[in-house]
Amino acid sequence: MSGLVHIYTGNGKGKTTAAVGLAVRAAGHGKRVLFVQFLKDNSSGEIEPLRRLGITVRGLSKPYGFVRRMTQAEKQQAAQEHDQLLRTAMIEAERGQWDLLVLDEIMAACHSQLASEQFIDALLAQKPQALELVLTGRDAPQKWLAQADYITEMTLRKHPYQQGIGAREGIEY
Repeated sequence: MSGLVHIYTGNGKGKTTAAVGLAVRAAGHGKRVLFVQFLKDNSSGEIEPLRRLGITVRGLSKPYGFVRRMTQAEKQQAAQEHDQLLRTAMIEAERGQWDLLVLDEIMAACHSQLASEQFIDALLAQKPQALELVLTGRDAPQKWLAQADYITEMTLRKHPYQQGIGAREGIEY
């Protein structure tokens, strides 16, 4: 079976949620799933349930907070960690360890210069034929959109944040 490339992008809510749903479905059919989170602080509610389903979840070693609040040293450290996460995932994917690889918020990490687009360019160019690949985040580069088999754009029409309601545990994270 040939694996395809999925992109979940846009300014609306639901990109990670869609990727989580696909990961759960794949795991339910015995697929080997790696879910790698970028720019997140390891407190998202989906992490433990995914692990309980046998999905491997990886992310940053510590919370850095929002990019705009990071010091230059924190940005450098986060960028190094992100690139190491990508290198490891790529090596494992090339070895055939995963049926589904989710790179959650990878586009935002690249857009913020906290992950190298070159890793994703290389992964897309050399993706193992059977690997199903999911990229999520805002601001999907046109070059990646051109290579995708699925593109889902989440459109923001209304959000509680616009009314001053902050992110809520169990709903937004």
